Amino acid sequence: CSLCATWDLNSPTGPQASDRMAIGKNKRLPRKKGKGKKKIVDPFSRKDWFEIKAPAVFAVRDVGYTMATKTIGTKLVRDNVMGRVFEASQADLQPNSEDDSFRKFKLKVGEVDGRNLLTYFWGMTLTTDKLRSLVRKWTTLIEAQADVKLTDGVTVRLFCIGFTYPREGQNRKTSYAQKGQVRAIRKKMVEVMVAEVSGCDTAQLVEKLKPAAIGNLIEKKCKSVYPIHNVLIRKVKTIKAQKVDVGKLLEAHAGGAKKDVGKAVERPEEEKKKMDEEKKE
Repeated sequence: CSLCATWDLNSPTGPQASDRMAIGKNKRLPRKKGKGKKKIVDPFSRKDWFEIKAPAVFAVRDVGYTMATKTIGTKLVRDNVMGRVFEASQADLQPNSEDDSFRKFKLKVGEVDGRNLLTYFWGMTLTTDKLRSLVRKWTTLIEAQADVKLTDGVTVRLFCIGFTYPREGQNRKTSYAQKGQVRAIRKKMVEVMVAEVSGCDTAQLVEKLKPAAIGNLIEKKCKSVYPIHNVLIRKVKTIKAQKVDVGKLLEAHAGGAKKDVGKAVERPEEEKKKMDEEKKE
């Protein structure tokens, strides 16, 4: 008929169009079923736990625990933990130093000793809330920075911060320092930081950072220019580090405080007698 003559069989609307359509496009054609569900595996079953050890310069050596994926094929578990950086508060690393909990030390993994991660000093920062609490109105904030090379070949960058405060007997509300005074204070900050740190190694630098000795010295040196207070080393950043020497790292971890296992508790006499009787039986 004339209708069939005008119908193109290759047309997408032809009588065999449904046979040529892709599976899934036509709702009347069956869709292939997928594969079965994967087995649910506990991800922690593939992990190994490690204990983080701080250097002997800190009184408390046990920082915490971390995990890493077990050795699978050529991927070693040692490679997964090497180079990790951990942050620990000074209050956690030093006993009776809760007032200095705003100071955080960065420790980097240098060697894996069994289930222990031996770390070394990598940097120091102050908490954000501490820095915000130091800022006051009507004062001048002064910052300085200096790059210093330590005796063990490590180059660190120290950032210092300080604030002006009123002189004795001052009636004026504001305590702003002039530009020349700010430059003079900043110069003294850099001189003190270089003089105090250039002759130290990493362990001696940490000992000076813990009690804020450098900040106290800067306050005394700058008092003649303009009185400043709340002078702190707000950040220490490692710019250039030497290749990790395993021998020196082991020495840095030797002779430290042992793990606190508690103290023996004195028992009453009645409990002692019961214990003795149980042992005899």
